[in-house]
Amino acid sequence: SQTSLDTKSTLSQIGLRNHTLTHNGLRAVNKLDGLQSRTNTKVTPKMASRTETKRPGCSATIVCGKGMNLIFVGTEVGPWSKTGGLGDVLGGLPPALAARGHRVMTISPRYDQYKDTWDTSVAVEVKVGDSIEIVRFFHCYKRGVDRVFVDHPMFLEKVWGKTGSKIYGPKAGLDYLDNELRFSLLCQAALEAPKVLNLNSSNYFSGPYGEDVLFIANDWHTALIPCYLKSMYQSRGIYLNAKVAFCIHNIAYQGRFSFSDFPLLNLPDEFRGSFDFIDGYEKP
Repeated sequence: SQTSLDTKSTLSQIGLRNHTLTHNGLRAVNKLDGLQSRTNTKVTPKMASRTETKRPGCSATIVCGKGMNLIFVGTEVGPWSKTGGLGDVLGGLPPALAARGHRVMTISPRYDQYKDTWDTSVAVEVKVGDSIEIVRFFHCYKRGVDRVFVDHPMFLEKVWGKTGSKIYGPKAGLDYLDNELRFSLLCQAALEAPKVLNLNSSNYFSGPYGEDVLFIANDWHTALIPCYLKSMYQSRGIYLNAKVAFCIHNIAYQGRFSFSDFPLLNLPDEFRGSFDFIDGYEKP
């Protein structure tokens, strides 16, 4: 029937498929794709035209007319990982926004065997440098926020246990030599997560976040998100309505690397000038 065809078309549009492809044709396998998308809230044309509305079960006013899909990406998220204020921001701000009716996800590395997170059985392939890497996603739902953790040996095996200063290097003031690759992987995984993860912990939202999202990138570790978004996705008609808010919490940390490492980022040459600056320091 026509209704059946419309339903299949809708499920296909939101990504409920047994096998999906990433932007560059790499494989994304989602074992939870049998999940039927459901939601207990609907935004009618009348509601959408209003300047203020309220989502059922939420006492706060949504000033934008309807809730947004917010994706926070950062290398720290309290209380799971934290060295300073960045972990506090990703720990506390997302629940506050969720309480105002938005659908909110945080994405950060899985540095340890967090006992309150579970394997989603979702794996994607991303290209990091010259190699294809498989990343998995772990998840928990707390205080109205989907907490997503990117699982890969670049994070888990390097840190493993007490995070502290080991997030960025073996000890304070010393960086891992492959940090540009570690955080390139994080950025690419973060761009895949809203499309491939079917999350249904909330009473008001379920299914993938989809492509109509706002990525909130935090500090230099996530600075490649707008670059990859433009070069790998929007150039292919994906995430056309997605936006990025780039937040700098401490300008002293800038992620400086040699230009000989630029090809490892798998960005077009036209992006090279965006990273090129000389300010008197020995390191470019």
